[in-house]
Amino acid sequence: MLTLETLQAFIQAYAARLTELCTVLDDLDNRIGDGDHGTNMARGFRTAADRITGETFADLGALCQAVAMALLASVGGASGPLYATAFMRFAQSWKDCTNVDFGQVATGVANACEGLRARGKAEVGEKTLLDVWTPASEALAAQPDEDGMRTAVARATKAALASRDIPATKGRAAYLGERSVGTCDPGSISSAVFFEELADATVGGVTKTSWQTSAW
Repeated sequence: MLTLETLQAFIQAYAARLTELCTVLDDLDNRIGDGDHGTNMARGFRTAADRITGETFADLGALCQAVAMALLASVGGASGPLYATAFMRFAQSWKDCTNVDFGQVATGVANACEGLRARGKAEVGEKTLLDVWTPASEALAAQPDEDGMRTAVARATKAALASRDIPATKGRAAYLGERSVGTCDPGSISSAVFFEELADATVGGVTKTSWQTSAW
């Protein structure tokens, strides 16, 4: 179950994890992009975490909308609009709810995934965050419970590491084409971390990948 408290805890934990992995994500992005994915994501989610700290929200929709607005205002590059879109889809899915079960979490993730696809005009296999969000969403849809959440994390992690072998066809990395093979997509890595922290907030006890070593 996802509640106002666990969602706030998730945002705080994800912001802290992005700060921890900032250098790793920037290094990956420096190889195939602008070199600032970690910096942008960490700054954006720290801003979002600060925005919601000490605030009272009527429902999960209002909380997600506040996160979306903070991200849109503070995250540079493509990540800001993409994650703002995801949280706006969460807001629509969970409007008037103070808690949601795993079926509703699965619906929210599916709606967010569709929003990411539409906003980024991307499909699976193009070395983008959709390569992670899609299998994670499918795992939750197939099994909307604690085990499904853990399966979503496993599939997200596997997909993030597999992005190393995909040539980029979207975004700045697309200019490198086949030369982008051999480097994990930083957006895929940060997305896998997203699902790790979401699962830890909802089911607990999630084994988290040490991305500092395994992302290469």
